[in-house]
Amino acid sequence: MNLWERILTLLEEAHDRTLGAVMENLSARRLRKDSAVFSIALIALSAKMAKADGIVTDDEVEAFRSFFSYPAEEESKVRTVFSLAMEDVAGFGSYAKQVARLYKDEPAVLEDVLDCLFFVALADGVAHPKEMDLLRDAADAFGLNKTAWRRIKAGHLGTDHEDPHVILGVEHGAELAEIRKAYMSLVKENHPDALISRGVPPDLARIAEHRMATINAAYEKIQAEAAGA
Repeated sequence: MNLWERILTLLEEAHDRTLGAVMENLSARRLRKDSAVFSIALIALSAKMAKADGIVTDDEVEAFRSFFSYPAEEESKVRTVFSLAMEDVAGFGSYAKQVARLYKDEPAVLEDVLDCLFFVALADGVAHPKEMDLLRDAADAFGLNKTAWRRIKAGHLGTDHEDPHVILGVEHGAELAEIRKAYMSLVKENHPDALISRGVPPDLARIAEHRMATINAAYEKIQAEAAGA
């Protein structure tokens, strides 16, 4: 059974229940690292983010498709999840809290979700203030610290104004050995294989490339500063 067949199975189980109610019962599948769980959480949050301005347009669905890269024949399933999310009276914040509960013991997965949401939000090439506010709300609901938020944000909006120490999660004045240890830990945690092992669909594991570019740039900047000191 492929990813989209598993997603359809979960949707069929919903029947008259809201998508929020379905998400509350995904813990068992999440423990099996089923990428369908991650996909449903991401599609649902993307739908709520798109609806923040009152209506979901075809352009917004296409923006999601450009990131998620799902087959054209599977579009009806994606639209079904979008529709279920829109029909639910619960807002973006409520869904974000549900996802946070679903992955409460896996902060790395919550970072993956937020990273994917950035891709969806910026698919049109514009950082809309309302969407940026929702992304910040999601980070807060997920309990992510400022280091994770700024690292992910820098990966999408640029590192020019970001402190490389913050991105790597190290203190100013830290020894180079400590900085390298933090860097290597981030490299291991953000390798595409690591993302896939924790339930991110293989097609979305490419977000690791974006994140690693940010991490590498921060490490190189600190090395350059140390060499020039």
